[in-house]
Amino acid sequence: MSTAAFERLAQGLRQRPEHPLLITEHQVVTADELWRRSRAWAERLRGWGLTRGDRVAVLAGAHPEAVALMLGILRAGLVHVPINPRYRGAELRHVLVDCGAARLLCDRELADERLETLPSALPWHAIEAPPAPAKHDAPSPDAPVRDDETALLVYTSGTTGRSKGVRLSPRAIVDAIGALTELWRFDPHDVLSLALPLFHVHGLCIGIYGALIHGMTVRLHERFEPAAVVDDLAHGATVFMGVPTMYGRLLEHLQAHPEAAAVLARARLFTAGSAALRPAVLERFEQLTGHRILERYGMSETLITLSNPYEGERRAGAVGRPVPGFEARVVDDAGHEVDSGELGELWVRGPGLMQGYWGRPEETAAAFTDGWFRTGDMVRADPDGMLRIVGRRSVDIIKSGGFKVSALEIEEVLRDHPQVEDAAVVGVPDARWGERIGAAVVPRPGTAPSADALTRWVAERLADYKKPRQVELMAELPRNALGKVQKPPIVAALRRPDDPER
Repeated sequence: MSTAAFERLAQGLRQRPEHPLLITEHQVVTADELWRRSRAWAERLRGWGLTRGDRVAVLAGAHPEAVALMLGILRAGLVHVPINPRYRGAELRHVLVDCGAARLLCDRELADERLETLPSALPWHAIEAPPAPAKHDAPSPDAPVRDDETALLVYTSGTTGRSKGVRLSPRAIVDAIGALTELWRFDPHDVLSLALPLFHVHGLCIGIYGALIHGMTVRLHERFEPAAVVDDLAHGATVFMGVPTMYGRLLEHLQAHPEAAAVLARARLFTAGSAALRPAVLERFEQLTGHRILERYGMSETLITLSNPYEGERRAGAVGRPVPGFEARVVDDAGHEVDSGELGELWVRGPGLMQGYWGRPEETAAAFTDGWFRTGDMVRADPDGMLRIVGRRSVDIIKSGGFKVSALEIEEVLRDHPQVEDAAVVGVPDARWGERIGAAVVPRPGTAPSADALTRWVAERLADYKKPRQVELMAELPRNALGKVQKPPIVAALRRPDDPER
């Protein structure tokens, strides 16, 4: 079977061996050094007895050794399972058990906090660099992941409240990057400022994989800080990929440091995704920097499928048209295409689609119709074909600060509180977060739990970005005649006068 997709990645690293590929606050890693370190990881993984197709879970921040490990996993023909380093407790255990991880590689400081969570039979190792082979050492024969095998298993929240593993092949990843290369004009002279996490396809596939294929330099950050992005651009960065929350913070930074606008103006491209960018942010950013942010659309299951143009109108509130090689259609409940301007579900088709959900054949089958992936996002098309995301078919996925969060998962945690009778969690439109997580809680008789106590309860059991930012006590939850909770009235009750419209 072909390994052409992996070879494209390797070629990007080998064509300029002394090129500084990864730059952090404390180190510079050349392409050759990264390639040799990835070989050392591949040999270590094989030495542990792992065999083709085994899942290797990685719980790590965004740092060069994590990137070297990721490449080593691919070189050894294994499956990379990146895990959100903020996961803890049941969240972390679910992913490890669901994917059947053969090994866990973990940043030392994260392991110390989470050892009690791990399945008892799962071997784990701290991410500490193995000795890199010397330049003169004979090359180790690679047995890399093949084009149509699963290279990446990314966990994403679903409406069931349990995260699902999305299976992505090397071919899908490379084809999606190729489409963006054509559309966004990437070349080896670009320098990417990257503060996105590496457990999600945005930062990992489009950011890291894309940069490696092109031989681009990446200025890599463990966390987003506006001043660090400005410093990157002052030192030659040409591209910044972010989420709407980041752009809101950049605007706050520009208000406090107006001289930074001239630095941002030097960049070639700013892109935004993972949640809707408010038109007011788009317009203000352009006023201050001269740059109109390029919005695009994608999912873990599809990678990037829609984009505003590199040249031409970047329309506020729109996510654009299909990228090269992809198709999109807007359909009604019966699967029939709707007219321009009518609301319908977005279906997409193209080379970057997932292989399926790990261990969930029924859910995989339900997600596709005749090769089209049913996104669950409701959209409208402008007369010229530009698409606008209206919202989820389900109201139970909240997009907050660039993360997709399952309302059902938070509800279950709240209901476990000894003073909570019932709870409903919703996304409330918010100028900073896109949507803030709001909780309507029915207390048990004779109790009155505080908002702070309930927020702490969730934060101790789930990733910190899943904690409610607003909690209101209610005598009862609104329900329909069948007893189902009605969430729109809850959103209305939690809205504040200064909240934006959806």
